[in-house]
Amino acid sequence: MTHADRVPEKPALEGLEAKWEAKWDASGTYRFTRESASRESIYSIDTPPPTASGSLHIGHVFSYTHTDVVARFQRMRGKNVFYPMGWDDNGLPTERRVQNYYGVRCDPTLPYIADFVPPFEGGDGKSTKAADQVPIGRRNFIELCEVLTKEDEKQFEELWRTLGLSVDWTQTYRTIGHEALFTSQLAFLGNVERGEAYQAMAPTLWDVTFRTAVAQAELEDKEQPAAYHRVSFHQPDGQVIDIETTRPELLPACVALVAHPDDERYKHLFGTTVTTPVFGVEVPILAHHLAQKDKGSGIAMICTFGDVTDVVWWRELDLPNRAIMGFDGRIIADAPDVITSETGLAAYAQLAGKTVFGAKAAMVTLLRESGELVGEPKPIVHAVKFFEKGDKPLEIVSTRQWYIRNGARDEALRARLLKHGSDLQWHPEFMKVRYENWVNGLTGDWLISRQRFFGVPLPVWYPLDADANPLFDAPIVATRDLLPVDPTSDVAPGYTPDQRGQANGFVGEVDVMDTWATSSLTPQLAGGWERDPELFDLVFPYSLRPQGQDIIRTWLFSTLLRAEQQHGKSPWQHAALSGFIVDPDRKKMSKSKGNVVTPADMLVKHGSDAVRYWAASSRLGTDAAFDPQNPTQIKIGRRLAIKILNASKFILAFDGAADAEVTEPLDQSMLAGLALVVGQATKAFENYDHARALEVTESFFWTFCDDYLELVKERSYGEPDARQASAVAALRTALSTLLRLFAPFVPFATEEAWSWSNEESIHQASWPVVSELVSDDSAAPHGNIALLDLASRALTGIRRGKTDAKASQKTEVESAVIRGTAPEVGLLALAAADLKAVGRIDELVFVEGSELAVTDIVFATVSES
Repeated sequence: MTHADRVPEKPALEGLEAKWEAKWDASGTYRFTRESASRESIYSIDTPPPTASGSLHIGHVFSYTHTDVVARFQRMRGKNVFYPMGWDDNGLPTERRVQNYYGVRCDPTLPYIADFVPPFEGGDGKSTKAADQVPIGRRNFIELCEVLTKEDEKQFEELWRTLGLSVDWTQTYRTIGHEALFTSQLAFLGNVERGEAYQAMAPTLWDVTFRTAVAQAELEDKEQPAAYHRVSFHQPDGQVIDIETTRPELLPACVALVAHPDDERYKHLFGTTVTTPVFGVEVPILAHHLAQKDKGSGIAMICTFGDVTDVVWWRELDLPNRAIMGFDGRIIADAPDVITSETGLAAYAQLAGKTVFGAKAAMVTLLRESGELVGEPKPIVHAVKFFEKGDKPLEIVSTRQWYIRNGARDEALRARLLKHGSDLQWHPEFMKVRYENWVNGLTGDWLISRQRFFGVPLPVWYPLDADANPLFDAPIVATRDLLPVDPTSDVAPGYTPDQRGQANGFVGEVDVMDTWATSSLTPQLAGGWERDPELFDLVFPYSLRPQGQDIIRTWLFSTLLRAEQQHGKSPWQHAALSGFIVDPDRKKMSKSKGNVVTPADMLVKHGSDAVRYWAASSRLGTDAAFDPQNPTQIKIGRRLAIKILNASKFILAFDGAADAEVTEPLDQSMLAGLALVVGQATKAFENYDHARALEVTESFFWTFCDDYLELVKERSYGEPDARQASAVAALRTALSTLLRLFAPFVPFATEEAWSWSNEESIHQASWPVVSELVSDDSAAPHGNIALLDLASRALTGIRRGKTDAKASQKTEVESAVIRGTAPEVGLLALAAADLKAVGRIDELVFVEGSELAVTDIVFATVSES
């Protein structure tokens, strides 16, 4: 029954977000309830925790809307939806934001200052330079990180609520919170106990700006200008061998020359030696299949370390380590031991302390002076590896780090990970190959330790020997009962506080875990692993992992890896991968490119339903172009949302019995067509094709509004009888169905319209089924379904005839002819009364012909007074 007092005189979208979000929150509309729940009744979502540093952008709105429409559909299908929200607090983005926002930087050597007041507040990310930032102690810095991330999280939650995400806001977590610390450290203990986590001194990709190690998954290739330098090495007989290199500054770190084993030019030299230019160090000539015959002179120098290929050569050819690059990106002061000549040491002294660029210029000068630079450097552009959040090329330095085995050197583990990937249902399916390529292309284990501050501490201490040197090969690993711990402040088991840093005492690990080492545990964090076993058993493995396609190699892979190691199974049944947002020039939107759009103003200007419509119109895995100056799809979405309100108001204005039967063929035809839409939309949702579900629903809706409403309007306004009751019943049934079909996409407009005639929320109503609309699951006979389409085409013909005659649509018509095939005119005769009423036609004649058309319109004669 419609509540007339609930239907506004002029329905509007403005204010619906605040109105309904408050009511949903108060009534617990989206609350997950575990009482009487079973694993089969639950649909659980491993939601991406957005990085809580700065602001959300349009790409977040895009992909999170994709997740929300699935959650809403599953809830209406009767599932108990577990839909939590996490905040990815820790890591480099947060540290960088805190530095810029407060004008500070962390110096762990400084003491804690109580009631510290930062020198600046409100930086935009560009207003403070590193040189101007005030150094503060680690604890003060972490406190500022905590304050700022919590403020950012409040703003994020407010935006998510405005967007209408049907998240259960009682189920939230932070990747730096107490529970996350416990879970992350407990999982690490498991890795250590099973031999999956280990510590090693090894060549490490290093970001000189952030002074931290970087994992393979965090790399990004950028095209950079460089130059090939042709340099002469000397054979014992006085002959020279020329090599070409872009890194002449690493000549002091040269450990060998290498050529392809099949290269006839160098085969006879394998096993012999040469001396390096300027420094005069003897190095061997070796063979390796990675050497490229057609690159440069076909023979290359191996340095420790110029690039990742150097690392492979160094490891596989068992070469010495003569690393000269410091953690700050400058050449270290001490020359390698093999440089012993006075001229060599003097030359090295000219490089020591210089940046890569300064050392390169100095080395080129030295080579020119020695006559060992052949010709002039040849400019090139080539791909150089960067940390994805860094501004300078990565260097490779030797450091002691913690690693987790990831299948790179374990064929059995790699096979299990590939099997999990194969069993996972990918949406779209072609995304699976990206995962498989990543797993098959792994070259090293996962480096998880970071030389940062705001992160999950590695729960490890090291004993000190009699000279107070750390015994790294005998780490003291925390026990479960101690978690969570911070080894920089908590005391190692078996020791006393005064033994920290003392001979025969202990020292705490200062490194923290890579942020992905925590984010890879989102199923465990959200599901209460080891904290709430009942909940975890209900939601794990999760039904769905939604995420962006660009983090398959990081988040998806690492989560699957940790689940395999801890549980021996995949953490989800389905993976849904959203595409990118691209600008009008088809370039991916990103903060680094400066072309992102923040969504807050857009949501206010156009309304959340309109923005959601735009997002939901794109299929998974498909990139979507967005032009903030002309957001066409958003405007279309707003028009749709307004039409839903106005059509609902129009339909609910008609009086009719709640139990009236739909008896008229045209009404039955409309409902039969809608039944097909229900079937198609349901199947599309089940196949994770939300865009298709929206497409078929919207297409029918506009036909329903533009044609069917017009066709039955006169009958609906008429005197109460069986035909009028049939129209109103059909309209009410169709409205109920369409509102529920649209509910996952435009939740505010549909909730508003639904509330005018229902007590409960539409988002707790059941998803429509075919049997509500037709008596048989096979729908109605084909001809009956076709009737609405034929009547719509006939109506169009009548309107066009009046327009061509320059007559008003209200003009009375004495007679008109509808021609069509025998089946067409036979069906149209069933809707003759409605066609006559809407066309104001006194006599309508049906004639068999080849093509449906309205002809011979004779307008009524208007008598002159």
